[in-house]
Amino acid sequence: PLLCFAAVATWFAFGLGRDPSRIPSALVGRPAPAVALPPLEGAQRPAFALQPGRVAIVNFFASWCAPCKVEHPTLMRLAAEGRIAVHGISYKDAAADSARFLAQLGNPFETIGWDRDGRAAMEWGVYGVPETFVVGRDGTIRHRHVGALLDDTVARVLVPMVARLERE
Repeated sequence: PLLCFAAVATWFAFGLGRDPSRIPSALVGRPAPAVALPPLEGAQRPAFALQPGRVAIVNFFASWCAPCKVEHPTLMRLAAEGRIAVHGISYKDAAADSARFLAQLGNPFETIGWDRDGRAAMEWGVYGVPETFVVGRDGTIRHRHVGALLDDTVARVLVPMVARLERE
């Protein structure tokens, strides 16, 4: 029993120092899934679609998600800068609730898809919301961020990454 306890304690000790937003994704380095989603009714945006040749951010969100409300000002600032295309996918949420969420907080998304049953999220490998992906000009997923996307992460990780991807 003492050896089992030591093994488990060692395993936990190594796991405590890890960043939970860096959950590995099998899709990083692969083409973004081609999902066909209906537009989010009431959001006044076209249906989700990535534009080839342009670096993009894809954000999975829901009105019932507290961290989504925390990250929303960051997404609004990214969209206002206009350097990065910001696309949204409403995850397992009533269309009216998502549209109300965006009407109240602002709509940073160029296109929005409604993933009512979560099938598109499964294709993207989403564990829960919010999750954000960076897609390169070639349509390849280059980065995945789990949890609320905050200004610090944008400045430290996304801005340098997007600048590099735009040069490629």
